[in-house]
This record gives sequence, C-alpha cells and structure tokens, in this order.
Amino acid sequence: MKLHIKNGRLIDPANGIDAQQDVYVAAGKIVGVGQAPADFVANKTIDATGLVVAPGLVDLSARLREPGYEYKATLESEMQAAIQGGVTSLVCPPDTDPVLDEPGLVEMLKHRARSLNQAHVYPLGALTAGLKGKALTEMAELTDAGCIGFSQAEEPITDTTVLLSALQYAKTFNYTVWLRPQDPHLGRSGIAHSGPAASRLGLSGVPVMSETIALYTLFELMRATGARVHLCRMSSAAGLELVRQAKSEGLPVTCDVGVHHIHLCDLDIGFFDSNARMTPPLRSQRDREAIRTALLDGTIDAVCSDHTPVDDDEKLLPFGEASPGATGLELLLSLSLKWALETEGEGKEVLSKAISKVTHRAAKVAGLKAGNLAVGSVADLCLFDPNAMWKVQGAALASQGKHTPFLGYELPGVVKATIVSGHIAFER
Repeated sequence: MKLHIKNGRLIDPANGIDAQQDVYVAAGKIVGVGQAPADFVANKTIDATGLVVAPGLVDLSARLREPGYEYKATLESEMQAAIQGGVTSLVCPPDTDPVLDEPGLVEMLKHRARSLNQAHVYPLGALTAGLKGKALTEMAELTDAGCIGFSQAEEPITDTTVLLSALQYAKTFNYTVWLRPQDPHLGRSGIAHSGPAASRLGLSGVPVMSETIALYTLFELMRATGARVHLCRMSSAAGLELVRQAKSEGLPVTCDVGVHHIHLCDLDIGFFDSNARMTPPLRSQRDREAIRTALLDGTIDAVCSDHTPVDDDEKLLPFGEASPGATGLELLLSLSLKWALETEGEGKEVLSKAISKVTHRAAKVAGLKAGNLAVGSVADLCLFDPNAMWKVQGAALASQGKHTPFLGYELPGVVKATIVSGHIAFER
C-alpha cells in the first residue's frame, strides 16, 4: 500500500526534524519526507492536521506473558494494547514459563507474533539456564533464533564467577547483557523503598544500596571484560550518579527507567494501594527528581513501559501479598508527554527529547533499525494528538492487565493511527 501522510507536525529526533512535513510510504518503507518521489500515487491519504507524526515507539520491556501465563495476558491482547499505544517494537524479557532459554521457544514466540501482523517482537534470551544463575545458556543458538540480547529478568546471579563468565562470553561474541542492578541478598524480602513511608506503613524495605552495591560489582566486571551492559529500570539518585561516572569513564553501559518512576514516588503507595507495588519499588521524591534530571542530561538513555500485566487474583490483595507490576503499553506515550509538558513548564522545550527516549534512543540501546523516519527505513509510525486528553480506565484498556497506579488520571496524547511496516495496524 502507498500512503501519503499530509499536514502533520513531523517529529523525528534521530534526524533532527521538527517541522510540518508530509511523509510518503510504499512497500513497507519510507520513500519520501517533505517531497513525494517521482510518479508516486497514493492508495490512501491520511490528513494529519493537528497531529504529531512520529516514529513508532520502541518499548524496551514489555511482558507479553506468553508462553505460560496466558491467564494474565495473551499475545493477542498485549499486541493490541501496543498498537493502541503507538508502540511498534517490543522487547520482551525471558521470564516466561518455560523460560526463553531454548531456541525452539524463541522461534515459536516470534512465529506467533508474526502471525498477528501487528507490532514487531524482539525477545531477550535467558542468560542462564532456567534463570537459575548457574549454567550459561547457548547464547549463539539463541541469537540465531532471534534473541537480541540476554537477561536474567528479575532473577539475580548469586555467584559472581558465573556473571564474570557470562560477561566474558558476551564480550567475545559482541552480545549485550541486560541486567537489573539488584543485590541478591539486601532487601530480598522487601516490598517498598526503605524510608519513612515504609516505616510508617510497617512495610519491609528495599534499600538504595541494593542497587548501588550491584552497580559497583557490575562496573568492576565490565572493566575486567569490556562487555556491553544495559541496566534495566534504574530507580535511585545514587545509582544514577554511579552510571553517570561510569559513562564519563567510557564504560560501554546504557540504562533505562520505567515510565512510572518518572512520575511517582513511595508516598504514592498511599494507604496500601497495591497498584503502586512495583519492582524496583517506587523510591523517594529525591530519587524521582534525580530521574527527571538524568533524563534531561542524557544519563538515562531510554524510557520503557515496564509493562507487567497482573490479573485480579494476584493484584486485589493486601499490599504485601499482591504481585508487583502494572500495565504500561498504552500509557508509555502519554506519560512521556506528561513529563515533557511538566518540564516545559519549567522553561525547557523537551517534547522532541521525550519522543527520542521512546524511539531512536531506545532502538539504539536494543541494536534495532527502528525509531526513525529516514528515507529507506521501515515505515513504523505513530500519529497522535498531543493536545487531546483521555482518562485512564481499566475497562477501556486493550491489555488484559487492567491495573495501574494511574487509574482515574487525565493524560495527554491520544493515538489516532499506528502504522507497522507500512500497513495501518490501528486507526481511531
């Protein structure tokens, strides 16, 4: 199909574009920006007057719950949630059941995703067999099956020699290791940020040093091996300062933050709201402000939804017993825009920067050819109205996971159309 998207505000941070320009699509690729190619005749014209035309969003952490957890969500429901949220590329962690530690499982997941013909799915393979932190997986075979990196999800590696071996192997073959910095012992039974709020509520705490101690270890191993590491879901001011120092030193490290942590802190637990139970936990107001600063100065490379659909049976429980996690695919764009609007109120123009964190910056972290609208690139686009508001209601979410701490919020940004590989996957 040949598409002509006209009269929209084109924001393509990868190519430094923020202007009213038309986009032309043919055979699944961008064939023209600003000016139509010779002899181009569109099959369909989309009038994007008043809309932002941006690259499709790239989400670095979306649990699709298949295989094994279909009672929480299905590939169909979560892929629909993705395209309704303007997300065209999804990176999914390996903590499924069974774990993504065998090539056949990865191939099956990718085949299922392709058959739905919606967003692109990029699995992370398990770093160790069964995520048990003992034996390394066959990374080469998993890469051939379609894995773009290797992760332990939320499972720590308690034996540092195993982690050293993993990083040495990854360096040899130029793989990226995705790890969430967490000490395997400190805060192991914690459910909230260690601080006055947790003490007042009588909740066991997860100290900031569980993140920083893990970072000290990781950075020493990176110095020894030269391996490339992506740090998932940074949460603290102290941790981000260590990342800042590591980057200035030249270590090959990148990091992301969950979109919820940009806006919320431990006080948002309120009176034991289980929707606000997350991993890592919502931290202090000071940590939240440090996250916002790190987004602006580039310490944080990307923002992800940390999409973790949880069913009612596991969420509608007392805070300490509820499963951590929240739906986020359909909120990623709006919460990123909310941050941009709030920061612009401080005199900074950051809309393009906010979009970059969920498009080409995220794509660069994952090593994907996505997140930009250069001529010749895959035609993954998101068209949204930045001025329209919508109310977050569980019943209106396409995701099977209806739980989010933002229920009832009025958020900016309504997706009007999502285009994946040149076909209109969603249109409102």
